[in-house]
Amino acid sequence: MNINWLLDFVFFYPLVMAWVWMIGGTWYFFRWERRKHGDPDHPPPSGRTPPCSIIIPCFDEATDIRDTVHYAHASEYPEFEIIVVNDGSEDDTGRILEELTEEYPRLRVVHLATNQGKAIALRTGALAAKHEFLIGIDGDALLHPKAVAWMMFHLASGPRVGAVTGNPRILNRSTLLGKLQVGEFSATIGLIKRAQRVYGRIFTVSGVIAGFRRTALDRVGYWSSDMVTEDIDISWRLQLDHWDIRYEPNALCYIYMPETLRGLWRQRLRWAQGGVETVLRHSGSLLKWTKRRLWAVAIEYIVSILWAYAMAAVLVIYLLGVIVDLPSGWGGPSIIPQWAGVILGITALLQFLVSLMIDRRYEIDRRFFRNYFWVIWYPLAFWLLSMTTTVVALPKAILKRTGERARWVSPDRGLRPPKE
Repeated sequence: MNINWLLDFVFFYPLVMAWVWMIGGTWYFFRWERRKHGDPDHPPPSGRTPPCSIIIPCFDEATDIRDTVHYAHASEYPEFEIIVVNDGSEDDTGRILEELTEEYPRLRVVHLATNQGKAIALRTGALAAKHEFLIGIDGDALLHPKAVAWMMFHLASGPRVGAVTGNPRILNRSTLLGKLQVGEFSATIGLIKRAQRVYGRIFTVSGVIAGFRRTALDRVGYWSSDMVTEDIDISWRLQLDHWDIRYEPNALCYIYMPETLRGLWRQRLRWAQGGVETVLRHSGSLLKWTKRRLWAVAIEYIVSILWAYAMAAVLVIYLLGVIVDLPSGWGGPSIIPQWAGVILGITALLQFLVSLMIDRRYEIDRRFFRNYFWVIWYPLAFWLLSMTTTVVALPKAILKRTGERARWVSPDRGLRPPKE
């Protein structure tokens, strides 16, 4: 039995996708991003500035909720309100929020008696909101002063814009994991969103910062309470209902990411499981010709699942070849071709170079290229992480009980500098 076809798939899939993302991201940059008026600090002038509601669902966010509300309240936009939904927090989040209502006049707080999950918290905030346009952010996210204006520029631009996703930027980068994720958010996540916008559909809005039209949410039934990642599911349901989702890289939001292997694993496993759950739930709808614009994103994700299992099989065969003699055609200790590794490494560095040049304007620290050395380790670290989380996530998603409520726990938010 010859497994060269499996090896070709394993090593050429990342290569092909890297070039798809680079070409798509570069096209997006020159076609839309570079030609826009202004920069993150100077959103384009808009004839319409309708009011909006900033919704902040939170659970056990006593450490960060003060800063989150402060930055949201400092948004430079004519008219908005802030609704914080305290989803049954067990720490001091509720008390802190009540104190903040005395300090911030735009703030309203809704307390849920028990933890219901982020989807229910978001829906509660949406139903309590006064306005048609909703900007959702996480309980530890710090909004750029102009982020709301950038989001509203899109939401108010046309009646078919159902959602817009912003551009999360990582604050903590003192460890190797932090530095790797700085590169990942620009070289992979940001580049993928740009490329996906070029071919019509986005796999998911960012749960950290996303804007919605209430009419669109009402049509699709708001967020699903039984999905591990409510942001992926709502993105698909909006697009299956023919709403447009846009990506706005100038809508900045600053976040803390996991800096422990355990925290990173739990986060990425949840992302992977959420993607699989979404594809499984909506696979029937995708077969319709009217949903064809979502086919490219769906095929890309399904092939990535196949790649994960193929890569796992290759690693198992490689390890077996070290221990025992394998049949002819199955390879052995040299099952990983050296020339493919060199090509993948060069392509990965080129991908990072392209993305860092595009994303440099959005960085607080303009010495952005000093992280370039650390991205050398990205292909090994994060392709392996993607493989293992996908392999574990598929059976978890298939075996998950139908209708089981997805509740959240406080994630690892990395190492923080001491507050003065």
